[in-house]
Parts: sequence; C-alpha cells; structure tokens
Amino acid sequence: MTEHKRRRVYLMRHGSVTYFDDQGKPFLPEQVPLNELGRSQATAAGKVFAQAGLTFDRVIVSGLPRTVETATRVLAETGQQIELERWKDLEELRGGKLSAIPDESLKEAFVGAFDGLVPEERQFLGGESIGQLMDRVHPCIDRLRGDKSWDTVLLVLHGGVNRAILSYALTNQRLFLGNLAQTAGCINAIDVGEAHADWVVRIVNYSPISELQGETRHTTMEVLLDQYKKSRGL
Repeated sequence: MTEHKRRRVYLMRHGSVTYFDDQGKPFLPEQVPLNELGRSQATAAGKVFAQAGLTFDRVIVSGLPRTVETATRVLAETGQQIELERWKDLEELRGGKLSAIPDESLKEAFVGAFDGLVPEERQFLGGESIGQLMDRVHPCIDRLRGDKSWDTVLLVLHGGVNRAILSYALTNQRLFLGNLAQTAGCINAIDVGEAHADWVVRIVNYSPISELQGETRHTTMEVLLDQYKKSRGL
C-alpha cells in the first residue's frame, strides 16, 4: 500500500513544572525546570518508546528548559544520541504581565484561551493571542512536513502549542480547539501523508505515568489560577 505511505509525528508535552511558589508568586516561565513529577513523567514516556523499540530521525524542542529536559530524559531511556533542534517559534503562548490583570478578569485570562473553539483574538494571560500563536506554529508544521528527509520525528513542546498542532491535524483548518487536554508528559501520535489534508490522528493525550488520568478533573490552567490567586489573597 505504498500509495498511502505516511510518516509519524510523536508530539509530547513537556513534563510537569512549578510555575508558582507556595504564596502564589510566579517564577519566570522561561526558566522553570521540571519538578520531581515532571522528571518521572519524562522518564516514563522514554520507557514507553524504548519498550516499543522506537527511534527518531529528528527530535525538535522549543528551546525552553522544560522541553529540553523532557526530551533529554526521553532519549536517555531510548539510548539514542541525537542532537536536539531548537525551534523558537514553537515556544508556548506568551502571556502578559499578571499584575496588570484585574481580579475580575483573572478567570477569563487564565482559562479563556482553552475554552472550546477559541476566537483568534482571544489573548492568553493578557498577552499573545490565539491567532498570533497559529501564525507561528502552522508554518513550522508545514515546513517540517515539507522536509522529506525523516520518517519518524519527536516534538517536545507545550500545552497551547500542542493544541494548535492537533487542531490543525484534526480539521486541516485555521482553528483552535482549546478543550483538547494535554497532560504534562503526555504523548500524541499523528501520521502525515503527501497531501496537505492527509492527517491521521492516532493517539491523543496518552499519559504513561497515569493511563486513566484519575487524579483530577481540573484543567492545568484552572489549577494554576487557584495557585496564583493566593498571591492576591483571593
């Protein structure tokens, strides 16, 4: 069935990190490393790939420390020596200044960007809009697909970026489906063919460390909102 030959994209979200201290004060999101849970999640994902005997032709990260550390831990389990490619345009949605967001707008600022079919003008934490995210992510994916030198690629990216990629794959349109959950350390699998519309989404949000994900029914941003509200005494 050579006429249907497709290549495989494994798309991961980085492992868990700590964005706020115990008082709800934010750490710099550009610098946060994986926490203990995040390290376990990255290692667990690596073991899944290793047990399946998978190897990657390329490994692409955003360059932020949490993606680099996750990919490095995955490769430590698979035993591959492969240089990480850092694609800055695949960094996470860029938020604005949290202190500038009024109390009454906090909920919308935190969770609005991941609420159903999201309008392009919707901003993330008072910063970058969903449209601006798609402006930089879609061309990256098109460029990757246009390079025929690889068969299997690993992307280790972010929750918002992954939603942009998965939405593109599911709809082949410029749409953003915000309610596609992306658990820290999760694995997605997408096959891509020659035609632009030839996407096959195989796996979404598989968490090796918690396959049934029974620990919580809150979203990541709902949890982060509750953590941040402590700094305002809310």
